Amino acid sequence: MPARPKYGAAPLGSRFWLVWTSVTVSSLGDGMRFAALPLLAAQVTSDPRQVSLVSLAEQLPWLLVGLLSGTLADRLDRRKVLWVTDSARAVLAVSFTLAVATGPSSIALLTVVGFLFGCGQVVYNGAWAGIVPALVGPGERTRANARLQAGSLVTDSFLGTPVGAVLFTWAAAAPFGVNAVSFAVAAVLVAVLPGDFAPRAAGTPRPAASFRHDMAEGLRWLWRHPFLRALCLASAVSGLVTVGLTSVLVLYAREVLGLGSVGYGLLVAAFATGGLAGTAITPWLSARIGPGRTLCLAMAGSAVAAAGAGVVSSGAVSGCFIAGYGVMSLTWNVTAVSLRQDMVPSHLLGRVSMAYQMANAAAGALGAVTGGLLAHLLGLRSPFLIGAAVLLLGALVSVRRLAGAWPAVDGPHQVTAEATL
Repeated sequence: MPARPKYGAAPLGSRFWLVWTSVTVSSLGDGMRFAALPLLAAQVTSDPRQVSLVSLAEQLPWLLVGLLSGTLADRLDRRKVLWVTDSARAVLAVSFTLAVATGPSSIALLTVVGFLFGCGQVVYNGAWAGIVPALVGPGERTRANARLQAGSLVTDSFLGTPVGAVLFTWAAAAPFGVNAVSFAVAAVLVAVLPGDFAPRAAGTPRPAASFRHDMAEGLRWLWRHPFLRALCLASAVSGLVTVGLTSVLVLYAREVLGLGSVGYGLLVAAFATGGLAGTAITPWLSARIGPGRTLCLAMAGSAVAAAGAGVVSSGAVSGCFIAGYGVMSLTWNVTAVSLRQDMVPSHLLGRVSMAYQMANAAAGALGAVTGGLLAHLLGLRSPFLIGAAVLLLGALVSVRRLAGAWPAVDGPHQVTAEATL
């Protein structure tokens, strides 16, 4: 069995921190846009169907262009893909800022812009998936991914979203202008990143193949890998439950817990705070019990937190359970991303990562519908309680497949199977 990774064994390096700064700056602008775009849509129309159309437009690219973006990332230098994508998003944000500042907006305009921003985010994520393995070794990837997700969470949820809402009350175009600046700064930071980030070694020719062939290859590779297939399915189950809960959280806060808008905001902040704590403990936890057992613990812990939130009637106690759910969710995310980076060959990482995220996006869409239906038919507590049962069942089913995973520290694309729990 290969040596287990040591927690915090080596510095992450200046190149990693350059990427970290680029990602967090970009996330700050994203958070502002995520807050401001729905507010602008609600200003244009009071029809909830049209407002939700804007949100749907931002999510559709995950299903429509996910594999295509992963294929691009596996064909081109990933640093250049990030640079071009951030530059294009900066131009789009500038154009949209001018449109909002100089004339009335329409739902059609917001829908198109939301879709284009969503496409940019998907392409960006497809390339970003392959950057971290090129910057840090296998033993440090969990720590690196934890730092990246923590930075994104702080600038997006804690800073970007509230600041975007405040700026919108001052001037509707202001959050989008700041978003443009954030994309431009992020593009410059990536542009000066030294190194070669091509998916194949220099001088290695890429086999001639069509985009369709390359996309199918990524799907086949993921499905034929027993561990990653199980991880993908378990992640989809987790995403289905999480989106199902969050889709009814505002109604649950108001009608079950008796909270107002501020109270609902505090519940959302509790989830984000828990997520930040999750990114802090995951490298330590994974180094001590192994990433496979960390995944099983995260899913089982999510079940306990969801059940707890579903049975209490106190806003404060519910907030504690929701914070716990945030801890478990980010622990799962960081661990799953790191394992995927360890086990997937570099020239396939973009396609496999985006196929994985497409499955999660589809599960999330199903979760939003399911959560609403359960709440309508069985009451607002039911998505939490049924979701907890689904997560617990998922943990029990997955434990034999996931618990023994321990990636090798002396090279990527390897995983050992210890005795299962």
